[in-house]
Amino acid sequence: MRKQFASDGALPISLELNSTKNPQAELPDHLHDWHEIIYVHGGAGTLFINHTFYEMRTGDLYLIPGNTIHKTLPHPDAPPTTSVVFFSGPFVQASAAGIGSFSFLQCFDTARANRSYKLELLPEERQRLEQLFAGMQEELDAREPGFMQAILLLLQTMLLHTNRKLNPGNRKQPHDGSRPVWLQNALNEIDAHLLHHLKLTTLAAHASVSPSYFSRLFKQHTGLGVTEYIVAKRIMHAKELLAGTDGTVAEIAASCGFESLPHFYRMFKKVAGNTPAHYKRSQ
Repeated sequence: MRKQFASDGALPISLELNSTKNPQAELPDHLHDWHEIIYVHGGAGTLFINHTFYEMRTGDLYLIPGNTIHKTLPHPDAPPTTSVVFFSGPFVQASAAGIGSFSFLQCFDTARANRSYKLELLPEERQRLEQLFAGMQEELDAREPGFMQAILLLLQTMLLHTNRKLNPGNRKQPHDGSRPVWLQNALNEIDAHLLHHLKLTTLAAHASVSPSYFSRLFKQHTGLGVTEYIVAKRIMHAKELLAGTDGTVAEIAASCGFESLPHFYRMFKKVAGNTPAHYKRSQ
């Protein structure tokens, strides 16, 4: 079933602060278009998200992307007390459009890609998050001029810190045009899994950046697109095997991750300038 929200039409954000779950009133498995952040103040229970059961603990933070099946199963003797914010992703991200490449929603994309929806917060992180929740509720109650903008800013601050929590290397990333930390990590990952099926979306998710931003920065720093780079690395490995082993061209093509011999020949000639057989004979 789909959860419905009661919120100001101009402010597609809904808050439920310090609410203790009632086992009798809890919704069955459900989903909704909005994103959801759940913070556990105390108590216990089980949270089912997508395909995994999580045992809820004090200080846990859960990220539930829109259109993800989930359900809370409160402990009958000590049900959890949580603060929850539901919000429209496009609404939150729209105000940041055109300002760099940062996405407030990247943490949800990362959670979905990694199939891991739980974060464990440090004491200082818990305190900051609780203050942000309280600030949003105060603005909603007072409804002073600009309260909607204030709530949006507080929510975006919450998402900013959550993204940094998921990708702490970005905080150390230099801003002088030098290589980002996540790019070096991605290059290491490509080398470690060169012969496996490498997908741009997976590499970008591990870096906690969007695929388009990953591609742009990758080519800016390496001079090659992601696919071009992976193919070039595989051809370099193939050249080593052609020169140093007795394997046939077909065997080497398969061992270097190429699904067909014609594709291997085309890519080898494009990168190396001659055919695999000619290269092997010349060594």
